[in-house]
Amino acid sequence: MQTVLDTFPRRLLAHGKERPLKPAFREKYLGIWQTWNWRQVNEEVRAMACGLAALGFERGMNLAIIGDNRPRLYWAMLAAQSLGGVPVPLYQDAPAADMAFVLENAEIHYAIVEDQEQVDKLLEIKEMYAGVSHIAYDDERGMRHYTHKELYSVSRLLELGRAYDQANPGFFDAAVEAGKGGDNAIILYTSGTTGKPKGVCQTHTALMSAGAGSVNFDKLTDAEDILSYLPMAWVGDCLFSLAQAMVAGFTVNCPESSDTVMTDLREIGPTCYFAPPRVFENMLTTVMIRMEDAGRIKKGMFDYFMDVATRCGSDILDGKPVPLADRVKYALGRALVYGPLKNVLGMTRVRVAYTAGAAIGPDLFRFYRSIGVNLKQFYGSTETCAYICLQPDGQIKFDSVGLPAPGVEVKLADNGEVLVKSPTLMDCYYKRPDATSEAIDEQGYFHTGDAGLFDGDGHLKIIDRAADVGKMNCGTMFAPNYIENKLKFFPFIKEAVVFGNQRDNVCAFLNIDMGAVGNWAERRNIAYSGYTDLAAHPQTYELMLECVEKVNAGLATEPAMSATQITRFLVLHKELDPDDDELTRTRKVRRKFVAEKYAVLIDALYSGKASQYIETLVKFEDGRTGLVAADLRIRDSKTFPAVTKTAA
Repeated sequence: MQTVLDTFPRRLLAHGKERPLKPAFREKYLGIWQTWNWRQVNEEVRAMACGLAALGFERGMNLAIIGDNRPRLYWAMLAAQSLGGVPVPLYQDAPAADMAFVLENAEIHYAIVEDQEQVDKLLEIKEMYAGVSHIAYDDERGMRHYTHKELYSVSRLLELGRAYDQANPGFFDAAVEAGKGGDNAIILYTSGTTGKPKGVCQTHTALMSAGAGSVNFDKLTDAEDILSYLPMAWVGDCLFSLAQAMVAGFTVNCPESSDTVMTDLREIGPTCYFAPPRVFENMLTTVMIRMEDAGRIKKGMFDYFMDVATRCGSDILDGKPVPLADRVKYALGRALVYGPLKNVLGMTRVRVAYTAGAAIGPDLFRFYRSIGVNLKQFYGSTETCAYICLQPDGQIKFDSVGLPAPGVEVKLADNGEVLVKSPTLMDCYYKRPDATSEAIDEQGYFHTGDAGLFDGDGHLKIIDRAADVGKMNCGTMFAPNYIENKLKFFPFIKEAVVFGNQRDNVCAFLNIDMGAVGNWAERRNIAYSGYTDLAAHPQTYELMLECVEKVNAGLATEPAMSATQITRFLVLHKELDPDDDELTRTRKVRRKFVAEKYAVLIDALYSGKASQYIETLVKFEDGRTGLVAADLRIRDSKTFPAVTKTAA
């Protein structure tokens, strides 16, 4: 009788038999790529699972996993699942206080972490939550003098596991056999945009459905290479580095550190690449900075061929008819500009690239597709395993997230909220039946909280978070994220927050991109002492004004949005930061918190003031706090008459 591969541990065992010598995981360590094939991964997971069992870990328990993307941390997920336990990945950059809530809420007693930094956090947390009694660490550097009885190295855990496996033959296989598709496979905590994070319980069946659906949709195979570098606690990484990898059997590559991601990306040359919009924004910013420093001839060539690419590149990628002259120019551009550019970005081998997690600006989307990167948006949420809508090849629209994915039903509520029914839907929110019943209605539809609409071809357009969409006093719809994405397309603007709901006009906070604006300032011999100084510089304000007015000119051509042009703005004296609770760990703006924290600045924008003094408490990486004070200038920006498009 054929074994039903309805859990991840069973999939793992199958890969060990079907492709034992094929690379499963790679990790760059001290500049050298280390490789483990599927047979070796099976052995490591078996030993780790038995090691956890030797320490008392049992079916139904939760295992915290904290650190950067490391093969052993992914194996820890599979080890917990093999025993009928549930992995709970946490954001590795979260401070101890934030981790304490998740650890207590998930009733964590066992944890496997990356290094000394994460160990120190867990030891600090014991004052707030004393439940963690077993901590295994992967990187042994700096741990020599730690004598806490609850600490083990992962190497020691594996030794315990191999001994336990020998003493208890058949234990591991029986544990895997006892698993069911309906068992919880992972608990992923939401980013907590509007309150405390909620634990999303996803079953093996749900995750497997998302993995199989997306693998089949884009015809992914075991020959793919992906770079795993996004937080393991984020549903996007769970889909690509766990669900898809375990369905297709392709190779997961882990970079040496966050600082080497771009170098490692070029070395691996992934065939399939996933990044949230902010990563694509940062890549484009890097390109634009380099071109600003380029010579006149090189910059002229770049500008010329990018005009060609903007005109016809996306159509060529989609196989649409393009005039011969443009095809010839594009082919020359591919040799001189697009090919080298894709190589610099590490995308030479990319067959398909994805972005999700937040809306991506159409201009940013168009740039990558125009140079030949098959970039697609997809739409999902933690509660749906990031699987709701996908974009088919040849049907890419810059302003939509695609068609409902195979097996997924999507409809709109009367107020425009996107409702979803899918086999990838969560089992529940952990210990939150009240929140579960609020999110999933009696008909089984999940209420996403996003406002959307369908176009004539059935493609879904996401306007904004339903809670964020409002109306201006003139009756025009106000969708802040739509405007913010247009601002963030400029390499000089890292973050933007706009206001306008129930007001007569729109105003904005801006964060400069320190790398891009710093480079721009140095080329103009503008002296500055740091972020606050550069952000307040008069010439920086002129640069921001130019960007804002270009956005306004674009909004003027959109009948539904022309009244949402930005009339006044200021440049914040500090970067919005997750450690200051202004952003979530996935870098989504906590709008309500920001509006309350900077209420005095909003009042200044709308009262016509030319400047406003403010003092802001900030948290430093070492745990200290301090004040950042500044007298912020406020600038008026030009708005444009609405442009009415007439029929030709």
